[in-house]
Amino acid sequence: MSQINDVMKLCCELSTNQQIKSTVKGSGKGAAAAGGLAFVGALQVCGVVGGLLGCWMTSGQFKPLPQIIMELAPNQQQRLYADVSAILGNLQWTDLAQLTALVMGNATLKQQVTAALLSYISNLLQAEVHYVD
Repeated sequence: MSQINDVMKLCCELSTNQQIKSTVKGSGKGAAAAGGLAFVGALQVCGVVGGLLGCWMTSGQFKPLPQIIMELAPNQQQRLYADVSAILGNLQWTDLAQLTALVMGNATLKQQVTAALLSYISNLLQAEVHYVD
């Protein structure tokens, strides 16, 4: 599990460095997120959080990509982890600092991981990705 967390935080770091924001299009995604959170939690609190998330998702508001990444459901984080791990290959690291240094120090690897992240966000979450000037 810590490798998944490391990769999620790496993705956050990459998107922060490149100042990427995203907005999710379509009311279906908001409704699905709201329903999913309410179903999984089966608690009123989750229903409220899901409703708020659904409102945000359908409002077209921009949100920092690191925030979106950290709010992904576990199964979505697992998918993103799989995509990034395919790029990292047999790269070995002991902690987040080492992983970040390895990726940030290799321009090609950094570009490939960033491309995988942006592809995941735009394709699977149907979000628009924007670079902040």
